[in-house]
Amino acid sequence: MPRDLYEVLGVARNATDDEIKRAYRKLALKHHPDRNPGNKEAEEHFKEANQAYEALSDSKKRQLYDQYGFAGLGAAGGGPGAGAGGVGGFEGFGDFGGVFEDVLEGFFGGGGRRRTRPRKGSDLRYDLAVTLEEAYHGMEAPVKIRKREACGACRGSRVKAGSQPKTCPTCRGAGQVQITQGFFALSQACTRCGGEGKIIDQPCPACHGAGRQEKTVDMRLRIPPGISSGVTLRISEAGDAGERGGPPGDLYVNVTVKDDPRFERDGDDLIHEVRLGYPKMVLGVEIEVPVISGERCRLKVPAGTQQAALLRLREKGMPRFQGRGLGDLFIRIVVDIPKDITSDQKRLLEELERSFAETENEGFFKKVFRRS
Repeated sequence: MPRDLYEVLGVARNATDDEIKRAYRKLALKHHPDRNPGNKEAEEHFKEANQAYEALSDSKKRQLYDQYGFAGLGAAGGGPGAGAGGVGGFEGFGDFGGVFEDVLEGFFGGGGRRRTRPRKGSDLRYDLAVTLEEAYHGMEAPVKIRKREACGACRGSRVKAGSQPKTCPTCRGAGQVQITQGFFALSQACTRCGGEGKIIDQPCPACHGAGRQEKTVDMRLRIPPGISSGVTLRISEAGDAGERGGPPGDLYVNVTVKDDPRFERDGDDLIHEVRLGYPKMVLGVEIEVPVISGERCRLKVPAGTQQAALLRLREKGMPRFQGRGLGDLFIRIVVDIPKDITSDQKRLLEELERSFAETENEGFFKKVFRRS
C-alpha cells in the first residue's frame, strides 16, 4: 500500500492549500531528477510527492481521499486499481505539465517560455529637494536622469544594420529543448539562444547586442502645489527601457521640502514668529508680516496680547495637496525682553512695577525685570 498522502508531503490533514503547495515545492526541488541524476530513490520520492500533490491540490479529489482513502481516488479515476498503467496505484500523473509548471516554474525557469517574453524595464528612483516657496507655487524642475534607453543605432533590435537574426539550430526556433530523465520529459530554455529561438551573429556595434544603452536624459519633473516632504511621485514609463519590446519602467521621485527660516510648517498650516516688546503687547500694535505667496500683510495685534499667543490669518498657508483651498498662517507673538537697559529705563520699569503692585497685578515685571 502507498503511504498516506499527507505523510508523503509532511503536512497535517487540515493543512491549507498554500501549506500543501509549499511542502510539495520543497520536496520537488530536493528530489528532482535533474538534481539527482541516476538516483532511483530520489526519483521514487519525486514521483511519490507529485502523486500526493496531484490528489491533494484538487479539492474534489482531496475530499474523496479524506472520506474514503485511496478507494475514493480509485473511484475518481486516479487511485489503486484504476488500470494497469498506474504507477504505484495512481493512473500516471494526470495533467503533469499543468501541475509541475504551476508549482516549479520559479525553480526551473517556467519551461523556458518566460525568458522569451518582452520584459518591462527597471523602475528608477530620484531624490528631489525643493524650497517651501517652490512647494507653494508648484514647479517644473529640470533634472538629469541616468537611465537605459533603446539603442539609437539598432532601435532596440540588437542586430547590426542590414542583418537579421538567424534561427537557432539547436532548438530550431522553438526556444526550448526537451530533456528526458527516467519517466520524465521536461522542457527547458535552450542554452544556445537563451530561449529566444533566434541567434544574433552580427550584433549591433553601438550597444554590443544589448538593445539598450545607458544615457543621461534631460527631463522636467512637474511638482504639484502643496507637496510636502515624504511624498513620492510616480511618473509612468520614465524608467529604463524594456527588453525585447517590453514597456519602460516607471520613475519614482522622492520629494523633500527644505526648511524655511521664516515659517514652521504644520501640515497645510504655517507658523511665523514675531517678537514684540512688552509695551506693544500691552497697548496693541499693527505690524507687517510675511506671507508665503510673496505678498506682505498687515496684522493688528490686540491690546493685552499674551505671551506665545497665536493670531490666525485664514487661507494664507500652503495649498492643500491634491485638494482644494489653502491652509492658514498663524502668527505666534513672543515677548522680546531686552538684555541690557539704561538706568532711566530701569527707573521707569520700577515705577511701572510699583504701579502694578498697587493694583494687585504684579508678577510679570517682578519676575522678569527686578534687578538685585
